[in-house]
Amino acid sequence: IGSGAAATVYRATHQDLRRSVAVKILRAEHQAASQFLRRFKAEALTASKLEHANVTRVIDFGAERGELYLVMELVMGRTLEAILAAEGPMAPRRVVDIGIQVCRALAFAHGHGVIHRDIKPENVMIVPDVDDDGEPCDLVKVCDFGLAKMREPADGENAEITITGMLCGSPAYMSPEQTRGDALDARTDVYALGVTMFEALTGMFPHEAFSITELFLKKCSMPPRRASSLIPDLDPLLDDVIARAMATDPSARHLSARELRTELRAVREQLVDEDRDHN
Repeated sequence: IGSGAAATVYRATHQDLRRSVAVKILRAEHQAASQFLRRFKAEALTASKLEHANVTRVIDFGAERGELYLVMELVMGRTLEAILAAEGPMAPRRVVDIGIQVCRALAFAHGHGVIHRDIKPENVMIVPDVDDDGEPCDLVKVCDFGLAKMREPADGENAEITITGMLCGSPAYMSPEQTRGDALDARTDVYALGVTMFEALTGMFPHEAFSITELFLKKCSMPPRRASSLIPDLDPLLDDVIARAMATDPSARHLSARELRTELRAVREQLVDEDRDHN
């Protein structure tokens, strides 16, 4: 049902639990590569610690006849990337609702010492759901903690999963400090979520470039353009919140996903009030 650079994902049936699951199997060409093996194991150990409604749940992991596997809950939805490709930019209120739920997942992960490091539309699953009043809504699941890194590893084996200075993540969503290979904290995920919301609103990226080198230079030296430059009637508060999340200097961003969530909630209340006044 899916394939990436390091693994293939299959739909399967868990015989004991009698339920459909997703099984992620490391690609054969990577089985003997120690770096991939360590990262795959790290993903399993990291994700298994994160039991949250907005995080894809890991059920089991291990090895079978030399093949490493990860068993996860089967999420019946579409990625934010697929939705944007099919439907184009989203309405501000929906983007805010999705951002709030991603913040919940990140705040929980950060509280457990885990930085995702690869937040992007491809790793945000949108599942059709209903709220407490029976109204249709989006349930967000943040997945793929394969690049996640524990801030305080419990043992020496997983103390350093990636080579110092090595770049991990997707260039368009990487924070300036991540492009430099600096030490990372929760604010790098805040930045990536800011870029993700910017793209969901506008269908474009905050920096335009013709090469990765040019992109990284712009990220480190130029402030990102504001969403309001592409959507003139965008709510000013939402425009400010996204711009702050994408600040070049980490100290100018929200200190945590929880702080960003608080501001997004304020934006949502304002958008709801505006809709009510309009009606």
